Amino acid sequence: MRADLFLVENGFATTRSQAQRLIASGVQWRVMVDTDVVAPWKRVAKNGDEVPDGAELEVLDSTEAKYISRGGLKLEGALKATKVDVTGLRCLDIGQSTGGFTDCLLQHGAAQVVGIDVGHGQLHATMRDDARVVCIEGVNARALTADDLAEHYRRAVHLKDGGEDGDFGDEYDDGSRDEEDGDGGFNPLFDFLTGDLSFISLTLVLPAVARLLKADGHLLMLVKPQFELQPGQIGKGGIVRDPVHFEFVEKRLKDTCAALGLDVLGWLESSITGGDGNREFFIHAKKGSNVAGEDQPLIAAPARNLPKRTPRSEVRARHAAHEDSEEAHAGQHGPARSKRRIDPDQD
Repeated sequence: MRADLFLVENGFATTRSQAQRLIASGVQWRVMVDTDVVAPWKRVAKNGDEVPDGAELEVLDSTEAKYISRGGLKLEGALKATKVDVTGLRCLDIGQSTGGFTDCLLQHGAAQVVGIDVGHGQLHATMRDDARVVCIEGVNARALTADDLAEHYRRAVHLKDGGEDGDFGDEYDDGSRDEEDGDGGFNPLFDFLTGDLSFISLTLVLPAVARLLKADGHLLMLVKPQFELQPGQIGKGGIVRDPVHFEFVEKRLKDTCAALGLDVLGWLESSITGGDGNREFFIHAKKGSNVAGEDQPLIAAPARNLPKRTPRSEVRARHAAHEDSEEAHAGQHGPARSKRRIDPDQD
């Protein structure tokens, strides 16, 4: 069996990508020759190296396997550097994805983690099945309000408990709903806020999610400079290298936090780089009391300029008009004949 698959199948890693990082850090295996003799250890050199079934395997550096994904290592480094203790806290994880940040929070004693992600089906099964985790999928945090979150939470808990989306609450003629699947006194304000987002600037997301943080609550957001800059400011291979750009991103995000009533306590580099080699950072802030303007509507996201989708019925109608039938060709000229010059001397 391939070495990376062997690690996953035998519980050394949760994903093949994680297994491949373990192999890069050092993995070796050996087999029993007979009852009393074992063969020497063999180092796994490539992900595709064959490892025999029943082989004894040893991971030389298990750091990469500590969390569901390496994102957990990033957040762990930030928690240690800032000395933020999440023990017993209710946490909101924006951009939950496979669950690296969520896993880290749980292992550091968080009481509950509610995750928001615009995608579907990415959260690892061990996190999805954990009673302390509520996964809300298909939701863009940029326009998320407390009321929206409460409704999404109720639906997510309903589905987690084995319900179906179609029977989520019975709606009556007056528009009210059956609260049998209630939110259990859900509070949309959290003690701690974190997130790992891609393909969007934090300046667009923070105005919404900062409202979901309690007064005196702490925020630790991962900053990816390549998504905070214009394309012309990003170097070859999508890597940001110019220190001036890092300074620009830092100031821009600190200003954004200040405008939202967040007191910035620190700006620190991630303990490990991004998967593409980009330098990443964490911004650490604490929310003040009586923040002004949180009762005002959020700025709506601009409409996406997408081409109009043609309805299927119209596509079928167009297709039918070109089918090779007598009705389709009624009243039309026959096929054009090729023009050929006739030689007058030809019989």
